[in-house]
Amino acid sequence: MIKLDELRKKSQDELQQTLEDLAKERFNLRIKRGSGLNPKPNLFRENKITIARVKTILNEMKNGK
Repeated sequence: MIKLDELRKKSQDELQQTLEDLAKERFNLRIKRGSGLNPKPNLFRENKITIARVKTILNEMKNGK
């Protein structure tokens, strides 16, 4: 899981790239679960929380905080 301080140091473009990577990872986890492979359940939660963190920081940048 990426720490909040690490995310705040990144630029907006880097955060967008991170968000895309996390979305791809989430998709791959869902595909693995659907195909019968059982990835660790905590990976879904960690991925979801990290996506929320990135989106929150992007919104803060957008709103000027």
